[in-house]
Amino acid sequence: MKAFACGDVVPGCTTTFTGPDDDAVLAQVAAHATADHGLGTVPPELVEQVRAAIVLV
Repeated sequence: MKAFACGDVVPGCTTTFTGPDDDAVLAQVAAHATADHGLGTVPPELVEQVRAAIVLV
């Protein structure tokens, strides 16, 4: 299982995500970035920051 805490990249955000692999977590993060952070698209730099902060749980 993999996990990501949005606050590791966006200070102050308390949303967390879990999934069986990085791609599942990234899909959840992309939807969250659009709905809660107002991003129309997720920039590649942000994807890399998220990938680097995903941990094995």
